[in-house]
Amino acid sequence: MAGLTSKTVFDIFQSMEFGPTGGDGTGVAQAWLQRHSHTLGLFIGGKFVHPEGREIDSVTDSAGQSVCSTVRAVFADVSLSVSDAREGCEVWGGLSCHARARHLYSVARSIQRFGQSLSAVAQLQCSPADLSALTRLLYHLTGWAQMRDSVLTHWSPRGVVAVISTGDCPLVFQMNKVFPAIAMGNTVVLRPSPQARLTSLLLAELCTGAGLPAGVLNVITGDDLSLAVALAEHSEVDMVTVTGRREEGLVLAGAAAAGGVPVSLSVGGLCPFIICDSADLDSAVDSVIDAAFTGKIELCQWQLLVQEAVWEAVRVRLQERIATLRCLPLVDTAVKCVLDAAIQDAVQLGATLIQPPPSPSPSPYLYPPTVLWGVASCAPCVWAPPPGPLLPALSFRSMSEGLQLANNSARNLAASLWTDDVTVALESAKSLKVGTVWVNSHSLFDAAASFGGVRECGNTTDGGKEGLYQFLQPSLCPLHRPRPTPLSLDYNKFGETNQTAPLPETEPPRAEDPPSQTLRVDRSYKLYIGGVQCHPEAGFYGARVSGGGPGGQYCPVGSRKDVRNAVEAADKAQPGWYKKTAHVRAQILYFLAENLEQRREAFAQSLSNQTGLSLAKGQEEVDLSVAAAFDWASLCDKLGGTIQDTPQPGSTVCLRQPIGVVGVVCPDDRPLLSFVWLMGAAVSRGNTVVMVPSEKHPFSALQLIQVLETSDIPAGVVNIVSGERDHLTRHLANHSVVQTLWYWGSREGCQFVRYTCARAGRRMWVNESEGGAEREWGYSRIEESLQHSTQYKQVWIPSTV
Repeated sequence: MAGLTSKTVFDIFQSMEFGPTGGDGTGVAQAWLQRHSHTLGLFIGGKFVHPEGREIDSVTDSAGQSVCSTVRAVFADVSLSVSDAREGCEVWGGLSCHARARHLYSVARSIQRFGQSLSAVAQLQCSPADLSALTRLLYHLTGWAQMRDSVLTHWSPRGVVAVISTGDCPLVFQMNKVFPAIAMGNTVVLRPSPQARLTSLLLAELCTGAGLPAGVLNVITGDDLSLAVALAEHSEVDMVTVTGRREEGLVLAGAAAAGGVPVSLSVGGLCPFIICDSADLDSAVDSVIDAAFTGKIELCQWQLLVQEAVWEAVRVRLQERIATLRCLPLVDTAVKCVLDAAIQDAVQLGATLIQPPPSPSPSPYLYPPTVLWGVASCAPCVWAPPPGPLLPALSFRSMSEGLQLANNSARNLAASLWTDDVTVALESAKSLKVGTVWVNSHSLFDAAASFGGVRECGNTTDGGKEGLYQFLQPSLCPLHRPRPTPLSLDYNKFGETNQTAPLPETEPPRAEDPPSQTLRVDRSYKLYIGGVQCHPEAGFYGARVSGGGPGGQYCPVGSRKDVRNAVEAADKAQPGWYKKTAHVRAQILYFLAENLEQRREAFAQSLSNQTGLSLAKGQEEVDLSVAAAFDWASLCDKLGGTIQDTPQPGSTVCLRQPIGVVGVVCPDDRPLLSFVWLMGAAVSRGNTVVMVPSEKHPFSALQLIQVLETSDIPAGVVNIVSGERDHLTRHLANHSVVQTLWYWGSREGCQFVRYTCARAGRRMWVNESEGGAEREWGYSRIEESLQHSTQYKQVWIPSTV
């Protein structure tokens, strides 16, 4: 060290400058590129291929110098890679779980062995590659591959999975999709992000060298969005997962969903950094600087929330720390104009700039770390921060106000909460509407812990056991089922009009009929919104030929306003319903089952009148409905949180929380059983629902309103809007408060729901057998239902012991 610098260790600690390094490993990276003549092809079928006539893309280093080139794939290359992945499915899927686990173990050892090469290539392309996290991921997945059939029973792999990364998505984030899919028995076609092309190709080569069968992992390169769309729309792809920028992710999700392919979407979001008055301010300020101005990941955009009691103290510490920071590189010069405009708007709204001293020779590719202190909450940069080193800071008085500010965005990804009060920490962590909460820490990740956002941050969870389900399907579903040809559907006009059936012709009363038969007390079915029976807002009633009983052949036809009222009632009731203990929710569902059984004969007769089945079949369906209510009541307090085994000291708690407002469009088969089953699946976990009963046989659900009213279910928890299925589906799918939509209906409706929800980044559950084929409603479907009715939240509570 003395030969490299004249400074002593004491001098280095005084100035906190970086000490000498042992080399950057550029030679190792250059040797690998030289072996491939500085032109990397596509990795298909376990080897590099160089198709003729392809354009190439240049890869540059931090100085803007070209280091190599990669092939720009076209549709023919996409087809070839998918075809090889399909062939690889036969080999990979035919192996035992133990054999697949041994392959992943070999890949993990290979990465450890050649980690220096992978790090050197990542450094050459200026893309972060956390090798320790990648190795930990593979070792963790080796165990899940070994235990798949024994632990994840009733589940099977999907087949060929297309993994698409966009924007500045690091290697580890991509591999959080690739290796879990492979561990569950799928094969993968990867289109990496532009910043991770080289590391993805090298990693694929290392996997093949470690013995991974050909076709299991294929990598195609090309920055064009059209290439990613072609992969997402390919007819032989069984699932598409997208990670990266929101704008591009929604386009790809819509392209895949329109073709009937399951879509897993993980896009970036906001991360509120909350400093309470009981926090260790020095540690909190150091951490917020590290989180906001050190990492180069577009997926996380931080905002700072500080309690008023420590507002001035935090400002002083921030100014001291930021004064020592350097300017940070930008993705391109266009971002600089966006940042300047955002800062100008914030300053006009009263914000104060906190920046380091100006650089003597500013570069257009560098930008100073900037804190917008005291920015107005209405400023666009608060809820839609531009990419770059920009941190808006707001104040709050009480914790309830701080939580309200933190939950004010529909794109919350994670949160960092700083307080020494354990009660405040736990209660606030539970109330924050995010997928991950770091207590007195930030940016902690591990393969055993799930990570994902809520609402508009995507429709899936990565990591842990929870992240494996996206790459599995119920074993009852056929493997490699034919992908339906997308219908020519006008999404803007689907279900736009509400077709009301004409009134039926009525027969005049006969003269010989006694007066008691010529005049009956009129009974009309109503909608059920906010705990109150009400007529449709538009006053429409559709005619039904049979099934409603005497005087009850008219079904209320809901409209857009009825859907809006029902969603508002459900949204208002959801927090209170979730705060009730699981035991209370269970007692209410037990009471519902009891009241339903007391009306067994009436419901059985109604089912017989509607469907034409025998009375015995109707009684059987009522009995199954009672059993379904018992099933969900039994599970209310049986599926709580768990403690994850992560290497970090402390506790990592996984909470299973409700999604929020659930829209449910019920099938025509088994009208009572399916209604009770789906309703129980949602409300037992703390969700509230807007139910659309069977369009063909709605009367069982409408008669169930009387059971709901006598079962102590709080107002707004269950709302029922009957009418034309397509029309009501349209308004549920487009309502921003509905967090997930469950749909059983026509093929056109399935395609509309997939496309609309995917384009909004929302969750969905669409029947696998399109066309409304009869579905099994039983205990074997409970685990599948839980994946659609709950979301996971990780709470990291580190310790120093």
